[in-house]
Amino acid sequence: QEGMPQTLSSTSMFTPCGFSPHLHTSKEGEQGGLIFQDGNLTSASLDALIQHLIPTTDYYPEKAYIFTFLLSSRLFIEPHELLSRVCHKCIEQQRLDDPVLDKARIRKFGPKILQLLTEWTETFPYDFQEERMIGHLKDMIHRIAPCDEAYWKKMNQLLQALNQKLATLSHGQEGIVKISTAVSDKLVAFKTKPPSIQREILSVCSDPYTLAQQLTHVELERLSHIGPEEFVQAFVHKDPLDGTKTCFSEQKKTSNLEAYVKWFNRLCYLVATEICMPAKKKQRAQVIEFFIDVARECFNIGNFNSLMAIISGMNMSPVSRLKKTWSKVKTAKFYILEHQMDPTGNFYNYRTALRGAAHRSLTAHSNREKIVIPFFSLLIKDIYFLNEGCANRLPNGHVNFEKFLELAKQVGEFITWKQVECPFEQDPNIIHYLHTAPIFTEDGLYLASYESESPENQTEKDRWKSLRSTILGKT
Repeated sequence: QEGMPQTLSSTSMFTPCGFSPHLHTSKEGEQGGLIFQDGNLTSASLDALIQHLIPTTDYYPEKAYIFTFLLSSRLFIEPHELLSRVCHKCIEQQRLDDPVLDKARIRKFGPKILQLLTEWTETFPYDFQEERMIGHLKDMIHRIAPCDEAYWKKMNQLLQALNQKLATLSHGQEGIVKISTAVSDKLVAFKTKPPSIQREILSVCSDPYTLAQQLTHVELERLSHIGPEEFVQAFVHKDPLDGTKTCFSEQKKTSNLEAYVKWFNRLCYLVATEICMPAKKKQRAQVIEFFIDVARECFNIGNFNSLMAIISGMNMSPVSRLKKTWSKVKTAKFYILEHQMDPTGNFYNYRTALRGAAHRSLTAHSNREKIVIPFFSLLIKDIYFLNEGCANRLPNGHVNFEKFLELAKQVGEFITWKQVECPFEQDPNIIHYLHTAPIFTEDGLYLASYESESPENQTEKDRWKSLRSTILGKT
């Protein structure tokens, strides 16, 4: 795997050479309940891992460890419970319950615990939507604040930054145009009416480069809302050591991840709808060529998710069966793109292109060169297989930390990419169209396709007949 891009924000969990899971010991063996191999932490009991997270007057955990543990710990313990245990252990170890506090000692410890809480709130802000989390955080700071006035100020800054981040995220979620899933198969009837009723993509944006940029806007906007923990929460199973409940008895908190997958599906169907809509073969061919150019621009930008959605839309049967239309298309460019996204060899070509884009992003001088938008459902699938392929716990009950380092590597890379600021100017008109233009269901697409180019065989004829009667009410 390539080294990871260095993010500039304080959530940068990585050293410049990429992800650095190495924890301070060069030898094998056990240290405070942690098992090391070749200098890497491979496994430990949950208690030992929690202890390893807790700063002391002269110890602070490595960034890579903090990220990896906070990301994966939710498979074993809910965040509020983890924070509660961290706080209790700090109170014990630093004797924060003593009637007279050891100020000199706490001044050494204070900045470290504040740093840990800051990293947690910055990287996993959604954890702090829970009142209990804020409660633990305030309690901790109230205990150390008498030793140094500056801690109050630090707490207020931390809470302000957190509130701002959560507000931005929830406002952003509301601001995302609700995807219209309301589907109008009745549009098929418009094929015979004047075209003015139905706007089409080319009347909204006729420049492939512009459309690719606006798609990149939508992608980065939607990505920015996905919390790293959603990847792990998508796969929460029952923890074998706690037979009673899964760690997240409430709903799995993966709504942003699901919304993003819906967007991909919408884009596929929008592409297919735009191609099947026009009554004239020449216009349909023109729309296909337009989307081929858009897809190529997406590839050049590093927007692999839109690229894959466009190719998938063009490969849907209602579109690919339009032989007469395709005969008018210069298909060479399409085949090149299709080859790039070919699933053979576990998407070998795409993975090579992705590594190239990731490498470019690493050495980028501009936001334009930093863009890497992975083909998202494949990323989820990779993480899913990583998760299914190895146990969370070893037979001795230890947490399989090696697995979580690999998980953190994949999710960490994604976080770096999702933080890129979109360098292109936004066109609200085009973005609105992408989210709200009517799209056909699969049936609607087939009907529109048959209306464009007649059925070739009996199966298609029967299907056309039944669709005409159900959708158009014609016999």
